[in-house]
Amino acid sequence: MGLFDFLKSDKKKEHEAAEKAKEQVEQQSAARATPSASSAADAAAVTRAAAERMAAAAPPKPKPTPAPATPSPTSAAHKAVPAPPQPAPMPKPGPAPAAPAGAAHTPSPTSAAHKAVPAAPMPKPGATAKKRTYTVKPGDSLSAIARRELGNEARWRELYAMNKGVVGSNPDLIRPGMVLTLPG
Repeated sequence: MGLFDFLKSDKKKEHEAAEKAKEQVEQQSAARATPSASSAADAAAVTRAAAERMAAAAPPKPKPTPAPATPSPTSAAHKAVPAPPQPAPMPKPGPAPAAPAGAAHTPSPTSAAHKAVPAAPMPKPGATAKKRTYTVKPGDSLSAIARRELGNEARWRELYAMNKGVVGSNPDLIRPGMVLTLPG
């Protein structure tokens, strides 16, 4: 036997081994397919049987009965419905009890006491005090005027609000000679 024959026999052996392995794989896959198909069928049958048992054990559904349109005074239907709650009666306003001497009530933002207090009387136009004015000098600013004349630099906004018509839209632009009204 020559080298060529030896190689041929080797190939033949490999081919036979491959076919044998292929057959084994097919047999194994067929063996796996059969149990899984039967197990799926078994699972479906078990589920179906369980559903039938549950349906048989469940009480029958009652048939809906039509409700009467309007309950009559002799029927008990009107008694089964609770009445809507009635709002609590509001206390009537009356004279306030007298407070002890020296006890003053401080209204809170949530109380209505601040609404019951009458507004302070308006002074008559003839009885007003003389308004204080200030004439702007070179180098003045609203904050400097507020510090010098009102005692607080932060009151420049109040000063500007009172004199917006004189000063204009820019509070940083005031000119010497402008006459400003000072707040009280």
